[in-house]
Amino acid sequence: MTPRSGIGVDVHPLISGRPLVLGGVTVPFEKGVAGHSDGDVLIHAVIDGLLGGAGLGDIGTHFPSSDSKYEGISSATLLGLTLDLLSQHGWRPLYVDATILAERPALKPFMDRMRQALATSLGLELSAVNLKATTTDGLGFVGRGEGIGSLAIATVEELT
Repeated sequence: MTPRSGIGVDVHPLISGRPLVLGGVTVPFEKGVAGHSDGDVLIHAVIDGLLGGAGLGDIGTHFPSSDSKYEGISSATLLGLTLDLLSQHGWRPLYVDATILAERPALKPFMDRMRQALATSLGLELSAVNLKATTTDGLGFVGRGEGIGSLAIATVEELT
């Protein structure tokens, strides 16, 4: 069994009139993320990390925003499709560590639910998913409340 890791990054602008979905959890806030899907930056970063670890490209390759069948789709559904793709190529997730970059809203009250939702979606024990959130102390587009981002590293293992 050969473990490998991949890194994922995703950023979306915040806009009015859309829900804020992070890790498959709807977070009450006056703005949500603009995106072709539900714009869940946390799951998108995890997907890119998983695909990268397995050497399978990126989210845009497999689920392009130019394809109308992905318009408005739940990112949790995309994560399921990604796990199927990994399995077809002989890989499975082992561990995920991710960080959300957001000035607002305060995410601490939602972190346990997001972590649990990710672990369940990934088919992993809770201990195999680590989740953090941080601000940028008012700096940049995140600090000005214009957008939200996420970084993730995912470790995958070759199936035997």
